[in-house]
Amino acid sequence: MIIDMPKIESPFIRKLNDKGDYILTSEITKGYEWVFEDNDTICMEKLDGTNVSIDLRENAVLAIYNRTERIPMINKEKRFITEGILESYSRGFMDNLNDGQSFGELIGEKLAKNPYKIEGHIWIPFNTFGIKHLVYKSYQKYPKTFENIKNWLLNPIEEGGIFSLFMKMKGVNQKPEGVVFYNLKTGQMAKLRLDMYEEYKGSRHKEKE
Repeated sequence: MIIDMPKIESPFIRKLNDKGDYILTSEITKGYEWVFEDNDTICMEKLDGTNVSIDLRENAVLAIYNRTERIPMINKEKRFITEGILESYSRGFMDNLNDGQSFGELIGEKLAKNPYKIEGHIWIPFNTFGIKHLVYKSYQKYPKTFENIKNWLLNPIEEGGIFSLFMKMKGVNQKPEGVVFYNLKTGQMAKLRLDMYEEYKGSRHKEKE
């Protein structure tokens, strides 16, 4: 049975402001206290692409899914997805994945205006490459207050603000789209995008309350 990647919510309650933007408040969403209190919670870069999962058996890819849509191995319309899986495999990003369904983010030329300036496409699995290379160790260093997290996310990089770990590996200083909080024991997840803050300068995702 293939499961869609669950919608990941914000750990802070969001409300519409007078401009019609769906922005964060400092109030913690009920049930999300673990983001700030549980030491088993890690903070990972949120990549800007589309969610893709694979069904793996004995190192063979049996199926590819974009959400719940099964993507044929040979196709024209979404060929870029299968190409991204193949690129991930060729780089060793799929090594050590367990049998069953594995989630990840497909990034590249056809997705989100390609903020990573990638030629072609590549699939980034969460449970291997993500945990190994995209976790912010600095999240554990400071008190996890609303203001501290906001400053960390929004401040310029040269003033100690967050930067994209993925782009840092390419030698580029760039802000990420946001972060995902993941509890290593329970599997719970939450997210914050930079554009959820009222102080964010730039275009925002269009969402309903």
